[in-house]
Amino acid sequence: MLPCVTVLGQRTYSVSEVAADSGVAPSAVRFYENHGIVTAVRTAGNQRRFDPSAACRIQVAKLAQRVGLSVREIADLFTDLPAEPQPEDWERVAGRLVTEVEGRVRHLKAQLAAMESGAKLCEIGRHDPAR
Repeated sequence: MLPCVTVLGQRTYSVSEVAADSGVAPSAVRFYENHGIVTAVRTAGNQRRFDPSAACRIQVAKLAQRVGLSVREIADLFTDLPAEPQPEDWERVAGRLVTEVEGRVRHLKAQLAAMESGAKLCEIGRHDPAR
């Protein structure tokens, strides 16, 4: 059993615990940390320790990646998210994510319509039909 570590009175989680809770490899947790999706504090022994929101942040990041957002866009999405997100904070993230996805769907539909129009692909490539 892993030792329970607290920072400022709050339980924190190891890389392996966050990985197990979020369904990713430990290397992915470190990847998300390097890109600002999750943040860690270091113990006296230089171990990373994550707050309770880390697994949820990674799960939301995975969802955002599946719908086409880059890691940088996801980090921007989380910019205003407090250290201890409340349900209303996650609702704001969900609203921004839905808006982004809807815009991407509109753009993809415009691209598809252009390709189905019979126009030459090289002409379609020159001009973005969605703009």
